[in-house]
Amino acid sequence: MKHTPYILLLLLTILLSCRGQNQTNMEHKYTNALVNETSPYLLQHAHNPVDWNPWNEETLNKAKSENKLLLISIGYAACHWCHVMEHESFEDSLVAQVMNKNFINIKVDREERPDVDQVYMNAVQLMTGSGGWPLNAIALPDGRPVWGGTYFKKEQWINALEQISKLYQEKPEKLHEYADKLEEGIKSLDVVQLNTNEPIFEKNYIEDAVKHWSKQFDHSFGGPNRAPKFMMPNNYHFLLRYAYQNNDQELMDYVNLTLTKIAYGGVFDHVGGGFSRYSVDSKWHVPHFEKMLYDNAQLVSLYADAYLLTNNDLYKEVITKTLDYIKEEMTNSEGAFYSSLDADSTTPEGKLEEGAFYVWKKEALKSLLKDDFELFSDYYNINDFGFWEHDNYVLIRKDSDENIIEKYGLSLDALKEKKQNWKAILTKARNTRAKPRLDDKTLTSWNALMLKGYVDAYRVLGNEDYLASAEKNAHFILNKQLREDGGLNHNYKEGKSSINGYLEDYAATIDAFIALYEATLNPKWLNASRDFANYAFDHFFDDKSKLFFFTSNSDASLVSRSIEYRDNVIPGSNSIMAKNLFKLSHYFDNEHYSNTAMTMLNNVKPEMQEYPSGYSNWFDLMLNYTNPYYEVAVVGKDAKEKIKEFSKTYIPNKLIAGSTSDSNMPLLENRFTPEDTYIYVCVNKACKLPVTQVEHAINLIKK
Repeated sequence: MKHTPYILLLLLTILLSCRGQNQTNMEHKYTNALVNETSPYLLQHAHNPVDWNPWNEETLNKAKSENKLLLISIGYAACHWCHVMEHESFEDSLVAQVMNKNFINIKVDREERPDVDQVYMNAVQLMTGSGGWPLNAIALPDGRPVWGGTYFKKEQWINALEQISKLYQEKPEKLHEYADKLEEGIKSLDVVQLNTNEPIFEKNYIEDAVKHWSKQFDHSFGGPNRAPKFMMPNNYHFLLRYAYQNNDQELMDYVNLTLTKIAYGGVFDHVGGGFSRYSVDSKWHVPHFEKMLYDNAQLVSLYADAYLLTNNDLYKEVITKTLDYIKEEMTNSEGAFYSSLDADSTTPEGKLEEGAFYVWKKEALKSLLKDDFELFSDYYNINDFGFWEHDNYVLIRKDSDENIIEKYGLSLDALKEKKQNWKAILTKARNTRAKPRLDDKTLTSWNALMLKGYVDAYRVLGNEDYLASAEKNAHFILNKQLREDGGLNHNYKEGKSSINGYLEDYAATIDAFIALYEATLNPKWLNASRDFANYAFDHFFDDKSKLFFFTSNSDASLVSRSIEYRDNVIPGSNSIMAKNLFKLSHYFDNEHYSNTAMTMLNNVKPEMQEYPSGYSNWFDLMLNYTNPYYEVAVVGKDAKEKIKEFSKTYIPNKLIAGSTSDSNMPLLENRFTPEDTYIYVCVNKACKLPVTQVEHAINLIKK
């Protein structure tokens, strides 16, 4: 009998081993309804034992007919904690039993369905005070949420599901009562009242907001004085412009400090180029390692304008390296751009781990770089400043190239050669590692942001390849995402265009096409922008608030039809739209566009000073009203060349119209002469005498 514990332990080990084998074998047999989807995020869950369904009418009707609660889990392919919860809970057969028995389970890719994400994110923020992804919500069969949160550990998750299931079975009226109250709260979140006060936009209003905002500035590392730190490109685009137009050197120094520290930081991939999503610390060092298309797109545009203003070679390097990364890793043969790279990648031991592709061990770097290691380790801080965890280092800079050159007695060319050599060595070594997973779906809105990034880089650096990439992507949008009814689709994958477009798709595309028109003078892009604006008025405009709904009036209704107007990591679709209408009103002399843009800004104005960083794109529009705004019309055979020259000067308060032949556009009409090329500088339909030299035109503006 004294051997019984050992025998029992042995039997238990054998049983657990067999159970583990059976579970492993079972895992390969699980298939749910997501197997027919194209979203990489949904496909990642297609073999979970959970009976996942996509968000569609069939699934929603099933919940109603079976009178079952909906369990809605929302995430995206590059989301680290989404993967963690999948591994801990959604791949577990015991958890799946609880979920499958009591719920209709729906998986949502938030990037494909931002409308669904908005509804349940608003609900979770109301219930818990915070939000994030993974986003998990439980709703009544009619879709109205009753409970939610973000990441849950396995035990928490099971416990919560069982309690809610029990409550629904025993006291469903309690959940219905709560759903009624929560629905009211959700619908009130995005209600914008029509501001009937006269639209008055004054410089001191913006000045007060910037002063209030500046209390949150980090003057050591740039950005906000907190962690984590998001790049928020639209914030610094506005602050750059505001500092320039108001000769505010202190603010300009802060913006340049921020852009420098971001470029030095680990959030920028010093080996492969491109930016991660945000920094978990205050010095921009350790990123949340996923790379999103929208961040990189907007940062290219930001650094382009910053380079134009400062001629800082660091900014130029950031632009070129980022666009090299986009070309090599994020672009398909059709000229479309992929969505993201995952934060996680597989270690040599076969484990998915955040940042595994990007981090370095000191001994490995010594072995690779040999005699150059000392200089490299000083340049990229393979020391306490650059140390992360588990003997891993994330490359981060502290010193400028000038300081390194002086310290080591190098020439600038010698340092550049060394940096190129380091990059080649580390790229080769890194490419032996398992790459992060790619989310290869194409989203119209994010593509338009990247298209504009390419246009802005071309405008500033003059690289014709950048313009070619922009034009190819613009043709992709028109050829693949534009429907016969004049509307855009949101998603594209494997040759299939799908999902009716959201306001963000129209707003971003109009903005990008206007920029492309200014670079090429091809009226096709400007006319397409006008057509998309008119389509948005027909299908998205809210007559009560004079803003635009996020979803089309042809889409199936959700709990709430939201109005997205606050600026975030991407500017709010309404703020982009208002700026578009402001510009289009000038191009087409359209009073309706002009009045709408002004009304939209006036409606949002009462909120703007409370949280300026959440309204920076609206403040940028307000600058168009508080400072002179110039219409620059260039007409004649040399118009394109003169516009290229004009673009070498930072003038944020202007638009460009141009033609190399006769044109009936209001700004160009009756101004063409075959003999010479004239530049007209106009403000509020009043024009200076035309000049032939770009320098003279710029002087007219600067005076």
